[in-house]
Amino acid sequence: MVLTKNRVAGFVRAEGRKLVNGDGEELILRGVGLGSWFLPEGYMWKFPEQGDRPRRIERMIEELVGPEKAAQFWETYYDRYTAESDIRQIAKEGFNSIRIPINARAFIEDGEPVRFKANNVHRLDLVIDWCRQYNVYAILDLHGAPGGQTGANIDDSENDQPELFTNETYRRMTIELWRQLADRYKDEWIVAGYDLLNEPLPDWNAALNPQLMPLYKDIVKAIREVDRMHMIILEGAHWSTDWSIFDEMFDDNIQLQFHKYWNNPDTESIQKYIDGREQWNAPIFMGEGGENNIDWYSGAFCLFEDHDISWNFWTWKKMDTINSPCSVNRPAGWDRLTAYLTGGERPSAAEAEQILWEYLDNIALEKCTYHPEVVNALFRRAPVRIPAIFYGYQGEETGYHIGTKAAKNVGFRVNDGTDIRFIDSEREVANFQHNGGRPWNMDQRLYVQLAAGDWLAYDFTSGNSGSGDIGTSSYVVEVRVRVTDEQVGKGALTVSVDGRSIGAVQAEESEWTTVKLEEAAVLEAGHHRIVIEAAGGPVQVEWINIT
Repeated sequence: MVLTKNRVAGFVRAEGRKLVNGDGEELILRGVGLGSWFLPEGYMWKFPEQGDRPRRIERMIEELVGPEKAAQFWETYYDRYTAESDIRQIAKEGFNSIRIPINARAFIEDGEPVRFKANNVHRLDLVIDWCRQYNVYAILDLHGAPGGQTGANIDDSENDQPELFTNETYRRMTIELWRQLADRYKDEWIVAGYDLLNEPLPDWNAALNPQLMPLYKDIVKAIREVDRMHMIILEGAHWSTDWSIFDEMFDDNIQLQFHKYWNNPDTESIQKYIDGREQWNAPIFMGEGGENNIDWYSGAFCLFEDHDISWNFWTWKKMDTINSPCSVNRPAGWDRLTAYLTGGERPSAAEAEQILWEYLDNIALEKCTYHPEVVNALFRRAPVRIPAIFYGYQGEETGYHIGTKAAKNVGFRVNDGTDIRFIDSEREVANFQHNGGRPWNMDQRLYVQLAAGDWLAYDFTSGNSGSGDIGTSSYVVEVRVRVTDEQVGKGALTVSVDGRSIGAVQAEESEWTTVKLEEAAVLEAGHHRIVIEAAGGPVQVEWINIT
């Protein structure tokens, strides 16, 4: 995981399978999504289904405090949820891009002709200005198209139907919305690309799939009438995972996008997209992934890096969370709102206003609880804990060496021949096989077993490229190990960083033991590699912790 190809400079474009910046240098987009800003999602507010999308949240607030104060609420919300301090912090952390989800309802008036709502377009202009100031590319993502492209809460559908594909008015409005956005930003090099439709047409609406590519082509035709420079980003159907809808690359500046949640972070799980990159001769983008734990992040985002895939983490900010960088602190009395949504007692207007305005105070970055460990996991930046199963994805003799391949693997990365198993032996192994060999949940923990001579490599970074850190820092390495009952007293690992030995780990117990290396690693800011090699055993390893 070498965080190079990061420079923000000039218009982004596709050149064959690669992205390049305006100076022709290879580029990997490493970004974060601004979920719930222009398209508030109920789960990020800890709301039930009755408040799962913008129109339902808007209805609740207007019912409780009246239309005038509701309008005031939303003006303040849009101003505070994403502010200059957010973009500054995103850049400081080393991200080089953001993905901005747009809800058509928040940007254009109802019906035709398509006319922008001045306030939110001005806010979009502001965030693009901040992106230019702090050197962060912006991606415009139509998350909620007129009528809805998905037919679910995520696109603010009115009737849980993808009416974009069944109502010609919505189709015309979507094409015209993109034409006007492209005309407005045609000279803005800091805008990396136009993400035409987020997660269109899940499988239960697959009968409409034949309409998707013709719509993409019509949108691109309208964009190209006013803008020849910006990259076009196309998503597959069914939560962006089904690329069978692509029939041709009809423009010479296209990037293909997939999303990845919850399943195993292994090469097998994204192989079809890697194959698609070859088939279509186009760069690829993991445009949405997250909503898991930091162990998963340290594997999944390294996977994308090792395969030269741009990525965007979902999401920057939400309420009462430990798995996003910013956690909005839950206001006192918030449960009164959730109870009301499910048919409970209605809070008074004064009480509702107090709760909602406390929420508005809490959404500013400065009032959020910040979780640097989330960002560290995304970038594999020390201090970080790396599960042992997430060794390098670059292939044998680069990311790992296994002398005698396991006859039958349990777990994933089976093609590597490593012996990966669940910590909780038989019951969990049976559960794994029952689920087709591909489960992943928030609490899943696995270990890898190494025989003498086997080694695994783990790339990580120190310092912060985004803030320009230089100099050296001292790090301590811990390894979580055990041996089988038959190998008690016989297990050992050697540990090296950047080719220099920092000591050995004696794995002598059949119970899990955390062993701290006696010698610290003094490292300059930048990329590093830690290698563990079994000197006796077999040895079982759960994780490596760099602090």
